[in-house]
Amino acid sequence: MADSGSAGWRFESSRGHKFNLMNYIELVVSVTPKEQGCDILIAHLSELEFESFVENDTGFSAYIQENNFNDEDVKKTFSLYSFELKIDYKKNIIPQQNWNKEWESNFNPIDIEGKCFIRAPFHQAKPNYFFDIIIEPKMSFGTGHHDTTQLMIQKLMQLKIENKSLLDMGCGTGVLAILASKMKAQPILAVDIDDWSIENTVENLEKNNIHNVIVQKGNVQILEGKTFNTILANINKNVLIADMSIYVKNLEINGNLVLSGFFETDIIDLKAKAIELGLKFEEKIASNQWAMLHFIKTN
Repeated sequence: MADSGSAGWRFESSRGHKFNLMNYIELVVSVTPKEQGCDILIAHLSELEFESFVENDTGFSAYIQENNFNDEDVKKTFSLYSFELKIDYKKNIIPQQNWNKEWESNFNPIDIEGKCFIRAPFHQAKPNYFFDIIIEPKMSFGTGHHDTTQLMIQKLMQLKIENKSLLDMGCGTGVLAILASKMKAQPILAVDIDDWSIENTVENLEKNNIHNVIVQKGNVQILEGKTFNTILANINKNVLIADMSIYVKNLEINGNLVLSGFFETDIIDLKAKAIELGLKFEEKIASNQWAMLHFIKTN
């Protein structure tokens, strides 16, 4: 499980919300086995409006705005795995504070394969990287710290996308669209359903002096009539399966569909759906039980 590289913090928002000055609930969770349990429970809690997670020696802490917390939903989620995981948790109320400032203080730069350097504006640029990307750390998913984002970046750097159209679906911070632009892809469309992610993407495009990316708020419905050589979708299994037919419809022949945001255990279902839709499987890459799948549309 990736973290921010600083004192065990793993502030990676899966919802893309801004941390405002308000009370939060801290859910301190101990789980055995830890690695498998953390991955599974964090994925489920992220769907219950939990905004960030911090790993510790016995599990993790999860944070949610006090008015969004529902104890019954948490109990139901944990009960799903009561036979395979040992789970204990306690609840704390965290008084309001400037969470964005806390997040920024724990944001460390990321080196991906010695080729891509992702940093905040307050970090110094480093020479000898093919791609230098500035990301304002404001809690949108996709800062680069999470395994799924790194898997997408690794794969994107392998593709030949110069002068090719590209879609960054679920753009988060816009990091993938920014990298694609630096790789000379064009035109590029970045899409997200979350206002904060859209705002963060626009800000990050400006910080990286990127001007050829169109940013739109919405879901797959806004893709009607558009085609792309490469579609990147770092979301979650359920959304990917539900929307995959639309991705395929909007993908050019010999185009790339690159998916992440799911566990290795989800590969069978996602691969089956893609093959059912006529896609050709190209590659799987995994990291800490998270996975990336690459398909090509052949006809």
